Amino acid sequence: MAEEKKAASPGGTGPQAAQKKGGQNLKLNWDDSKMQTTYANVVNASSTREEVSIFFGTNQTWNVPQDNEVTIQLSDRMVLNPFAAKRLLVLLNKIIAEYEERFGRLPLDGETR
Repeated sequence: MAEEKKAASPGGTGPQAAQKKGGQNLKLNWDDSKMQTTYANVVNASSTREEVSIFFGTNQTWNVPQDNEVTIQLSDRMVLNPFAAKRLLVLLNKIIAEYEERFGRLPLDGETR
């Protein structure tokens, strides 16, 4: 897990430089030794003035019951302040743009390529 990968680091590559007040550079090292990985194919979000909550889960529709009701098993919730949520938005927009440049457009539900 400690192996450096482009996608594993929040924002790109391994160690990064950040500017401290006063113009000094700080070296950022991403410690993933206690990181956990969870798969999600469903995401939802809600917000208040103070925070943004993002909910992750798994849609397991391979055994749809007769009543056509599906339960999404939520596994994780991430709570961010609005500033961190906006930085996440910028980061995800960049990652998806790079992905689509390499592999083609990703259609959303109901769209075609």
